[in-house]
Amino acid sequence: MALVNWFKRRMVVIAGLLTLAYLLLPNVIVTVFSFNKPNGRFNYEWQQFSTDAWKDPCGVAGLCGSLSLSLQIAFWATLGATALGTAIAFALVRYRFRARGAINSLIFLPMAMPEVVMAASLLTLFLNMGAQLGFWTILIAHVMFCLSFVVTAVKARVMSMDPRLEQAAQDLYAGPFQTFVRVTLPIAAPGIAAGALLAFALSFDDFIITNFNAGSTVTFPMFVWGSAQRGTPVQINVVGTAMFVVAVLFVLASMVIGNRRNRRKA
Repeated sequence: MALVNWFKRRMVVIAGLLTLAYLLLPNVIVTVFSFNKPNGRFNYEWQQFSTDAWKDPCGVAGLCGSLSLSLQIAFWATLGATALGTAIAFALVRYRFRARGAINSLIFLPMAMPEVVMAASLLTLFLNMGAQLGFWTILIAHVMFCLSFVVTAVKARVMSMDPRLEQAAQDLYAGPFQTFVRVTLPIAAPGIAAGALLAFALSFDDFIITNFNAGSTVTFPMFVWGSAQRGTPVQINVVGTAMFVVAVLFVLASMVIGNRRNRRKA
């Protein structure tokens, strides 16, 4: 009976830990197999411990080139989607104009539409325009589907803002630009940052839309897919592990900075 009561009291914690373990298990497997030295072409069975792949992460032809290309596309797509998405979010929340409801609905369309349909539609558009498939078509496509996620994140933040803070700044003789830079932008910054991070992750990780509109250009997800057909190099696990560690460190740094700010306010 005591064991049952103990389990009931800690059920939520146990469920949370099991869910976290389930989510982290693939990352743990990728990390472990980044130290593997397979006998054949496929890195699916553990053979022996080795750090050779970590010493030469660019040892596979085309890997670092595709990784660099994906990072460039993700950076510029994030920049474009964040700038446009932030402006759209402020416009939808702060202003009343015709077709506002229709635009609100259209913003969510890329999030609800199957990726393969969107990819085929964009490919048709680019071919009809006579555009050469490659870096720029990928970038345009990524900005388009990342835009919805940025608008959603920033819009939620802007809607929760207290307009009295901006009114107080204006009462203290702050101009429109000064009010935006010193009051509005810092308050909206967490939403903008969340949208930007989401856009970067989605752009870097995208395969379906990229594969349709890439032409002969090869991004990192496309390289991984192609490698899986003929052999999976350990260096792919190395890159995945490094990116996971960087993401975790970024989250931990954000938490530490947030805690310090809260202590200063207290």
